[in-house]
Amino acid sequence: MDLRGSGMFLAIILIVETCFVVANGNFVFQVERRKTRLGLREARARDDRRRGRILSAVDLNLGGNSKPTETGLYFTKLGLGSPAKDYYVQVDTGSDILWVNCVDCARCPKKSDIGIDLTLFDPKESKTSALVPCDHEFCSSTYDGPIPGCKPDIPCPYSITYGDGSATSGYYVQDYLTFNRVSGNLNTAPQNSTVFFGCGNVQSGTLGSSSDEALDGIIGFGQANTSVLSQLAASGKVKKIFSHCLDNAKGGGIFAIGEVVEPKVKTTPLVPRMAHYNVNLKDIEVGSDILQLPTDIFDSGSGKGTVIDSGTTLAYLPSMVYDQLITKVLAGQPDLKLYLVEQQFTCFEYTGDVDDGFPVIKFHFEDSLSLTVYPHEYLFLFKGDIWCIGWQKGVSQSKNGRDMTLLGDLVLSNKLIVYDLENMAIGWVDYNCSSSIKVKDEKTGAVYTVGAHNLSSASTLLIGRILTFFLLLIVVLNSLTN
Repeated sequence: MDLRGSGMFLAIILIVETCFVVANGNFVFQVERRKTRLGLREARARDDRRRGRILSAVDLNLGGNSKPTETGLYFTKLGLGSPAKDYYVQVDTGSDILWVNCVDCARCPKKSDIGIDLTLFDPKESKTSALVPCDHEFCSSTYDGPIPGCKPDIPCPYSITYGDGSATSGYYVQDYLTFNRVSGNLNTAPQNSTVFFGCGNVQSGTLGSSSDEALDGIIGFGQANTSVLSQLAASGKVKKIFSHCLDNAKGGGIFAIGEVVEPKVKTTPLVPRMAHYNVNLKDIEVGSDILQLPTDIFDSGSGKGTVIDSGTTLAYLPSMVYDQLITKVLAGQPDLKLYLVEQQFTCFEYTGDVDDGFPVIKFHFEDSLSLTVYPHEYLFLFKGDIWCIGWQKGVSQSKNGRDMTLLGDLVLSNKLIVYDLENMAIGWVDYNCSSSIKVKDEKTGAVYTVGAHNLSSASTLLIGRILTFFLLLIVVLNSLTN
């Protein structure tokens, strides 16, 4: 069933425990996470690659395990084409299109250590697939006008070069994107909608290598009109709102597209005309002390400001901010002997309760919204009784050489983060990310509670140990029409 013309509410819920299933809703597709041990140097290197991609306004990964000593890769399984075939794509809040590797791809990965079979999309094997010509309205709007030299038989191209040197290119196709519609409590039925997505035929860098992170592609949740979210919103199928909540204690969380009714979330404005989710940070409070900083240090102009990025593991602060913050964090423990681990992490031995021995840190944003970060969140246990500080001194990332403030998963865990693009706002609230939320059916006014349940441990994605499973749930109107 094609969902075009049916006014619907769409919510995607990602609720995670070690293994579980989402109970209620209208659409479901499964999201997995791959966890591997990661050295501290590798954690910083991974963030450096991600921040490089931020500069290119392309690849901002959707969270992972917030512990710097581990890494989590979040991905979902979705169906493409007719008949639908399964593809595993990374869930990404920073990029703006859905793309998958295609059958004519050069240097595409052939295998993945995640435990999945990689599949190349073949437009000729789908009964509903259509190439998007370069003179198509979608192509013209994507490139803000006609493509020079365009002829009707030339496909609409896409090309993305990331800050770390990786690149993907190919052409756009139009086909069915298939979900599992939840038709009742614990019941689902397949449902589809036509979308434009990239068919990748050339990959390079990390995208072109077979590795423990290799996938079939990426689904982007960025702000551009090319994202699946924007396409569905433009057709009246969804509200342009999504949320996520990552559980630092148990691993997992919630990912939702659509209005969240409970819990209530207070918001702050998003900075307009920015490629990523930038906000206006006003000041930082450590314990009961406000850091004494220049008034323009968090200025959002010229590519500066504060970026909310659940895909970055750590949190990065301008040098002046970092120096003052660390001094105040350690002020109550003058006898600590500090160690520099891997030449970049400040660590120390501590046997007490870190929440009793170190101060709470609060970030204050425009419209009186605060983000509270507790010691057990910004400190992480390295080994034994050795604790390390997750705050990192940033490097110049803005166009004028000023430091960028980048708040990653280290400070975003255990909070429900809501991205309200309808009203250009973002907000959060402390939350139990392994519990449940309530979402609203915009047409009927009905409110759905989505809870967590256990999955069978019989899965082909168990690699030597039980992996954490995620469910990505999409809630739409019950009154779907052809």
